[in-house]
Amino acid sequence: MVLLGSTGSIGVNALLIAKRFGITVEALVAGKNIALLNEQIKEHQPKYVAISDVKDRPLVNHPNVFVGKEGILELLQKTQSFLVVNALVGFAGLAPSIEALRLGKRLALANKESLVVAGHLLDTSHITPIDSEHFGLWYLLGKRPVRGMTITASGGAFRDTPLNELAQKSFQDALKHPNWSMGAKITIDSATMTNKLFELLEAKWLFGVDKLDAIIEPKSLIHAFVDFQDGSTTAHLAAADMKLPIAFALLGEVEEPILPSIDLASIGSFSFQKIEPARYPIWEIKDDVLAHPTRGVVINAANEVGITKFFNQEITILELAERTIKAYRHFEDAIPKTLDEVFEIDREVRRYCLSF
Repeated sequence: MVLLGSTGSIGVNALLIAKRFGITVEALVAGKNIALLNEQIKEHQPKYVAISDVKDRPLVNHPNVFVGKEGILELLQKTQSFLVVNALVGFAGLAPSIEALRLGKRLALANKESLVVAGHLLDTSHITPIDSEHFGLWYLLGKRPVRGMTITASGGAFRDTPLNELAQKSFQDALKHPNWSMGAKITIDSATMTNKLFELLEAKWLFGVDKLDAIIEPKSLIHAFVDFQDGSTTAHLAAADMKLPIAFALLGEVEEPILPSIDLASIGSFSFQKIEPARYPIWEIKDDVLAHPTRGVVINAANEVGITKFFNQEITILELAERTIKAYRHFEDAIPKTLDEVFEIDREVRRYCLSF
């Protein structure tokens, strides 16, 4: 396999699964964590490596090192592996997703932004999502007609924070996720619920279902529900550990234990909460976004700019969502019909969001 984003949490777990099941790692792509990358190179002996910054090239213990966005695409073109795992963060993951599909490879996709911004333009029949919620939905599906789908949210770092204190919470506060160990961007997106909005868009493109919703389940043990036309509902339960969806994405089918089963008696009970716009302002536009899913590119670009401003202490976490909503309404006519238009709209939205 080819692994894009090898030093992140998904990448590290993917390498554990690869080692356990004897999957050869042909190429590794990483960002700035060169020390961990060198450990991975030593253990997995990839044929090719790519990094983000040319300044780090002398530090990489490998003879075949590609650099930057173009380097990743060139690496993909040289590889023979049928499977590409894309665990890159943000909009930067789109071009490699496009290239992997163009080359006829199977794409195990943890870069949700690819589907959020261009799901209507990508061949999802060659995409396997690496996500606990979408894995849960897929796991529940049979041949019975579906009425709707619901995914769950933990509520993020500020689930129980008094509303009058939200504006004072810092970037570092937002990184304190109650249940999952993830990268900074997705953890911030969990705190604002933007991540769940993205996952609903992904589900729309992956499963073609219109009736979609999300609900808070604080323990992160129930990941998805499917409502069937006959009136029954099924739920998918599993521990909060990404190794299970990763294993299925890499292997196709798994017939041995990856995680321990859930002990319902020790859990005792489950509780559920609505996602309220007062705590998660982005949820104001949820229904409109699902009705206009091709505008996901606007939300993603505005959110990425906002996260940088939040990190730099220029805005609060509540203003982050407010700015995204402002951009979404400003670009209400943004309906990209080609991949080139996706990249053009992304650039326009970023310019707009940097202007205020």
